[in-house]
Amino acid sequence: MPAPQLPLALRYPPDQRLETFVGAPEGALAQVRALAEGTGGDWLFVAGPAGVGKTHVLLAACAAAESAGRTAAYLPLKTAAGRLRDALEAFDGLALVALDGLEAIAGVREDEVALFDFHNRARQSGTSVLYAAQAAPDQLALTLPDLRSRLSQCARVVLSPLDDAARRDVLRSRAQRRGLVLDEAAIDWLLRRRGRDLATLTGLLDVLDRASLAAQRKITVPFLREALEK
Repeated sequence: MPAPQLPLALRYPPDQRLETFVGAPEGALAQVRALAEGTGGDWLFVAGPAGVGKTHVLLAACAAAESAGRTAAYLPLKTAAGRLRDALEAFDGLALVALDGLEAIAGVREDEVALFDFHNRARQSGTSVLYAAQAAPDQLALTLPDLRSRLSQCARVVLSPLDDAARRDVLRSRAQRRGLVLDEAAIDWLLRRRGRDLATLTGLLDVLDRASLAAQRKITVPFLREALEK
């Protein structure tokens, strides 16, 4: 008897959807959606430095695929380094596979060969693959030329860091979806005191949500100091 499926919101966080992504190059999200939903488009390689939203795009693609009735799986490669072949064999036959953080297996020949073999099997079976890494294929420390060649054939999406205005939009919209109100002073404080990495900033919203609910207080700068600088 197959194991019951978790609800979509538990497998893929509601904040991480294609419609909530901010700052993508023009047409990029349409490419991702077409690949995820099986309506066209070639395999994609998403490149960009840490903190630009690559994981968001991959998780959102999986959510879009499942919403369209397709099977999907997401794998951060750092969790499977050294045993990638076994991990990838479990994904054979799925409609979409999203592989995040290729730099984690670059230089590990056994894992590179496993990824090369999976890439070829997926092409033959009709599985769509979405890759992500901090650098383009020709800049990764890959030792297998054939793997580099296969990855270089994917269509490329390059993500860049958001400016502060876009970061504000992300924080404001994600707070609103949680029922939180962040005024401009509170957002200024978070950007100054907690850095500009979106993963860190949006992760703080969960902390603030719980803290404000427990204290029955609005999120103001004094409350931020009290909640986050203990």
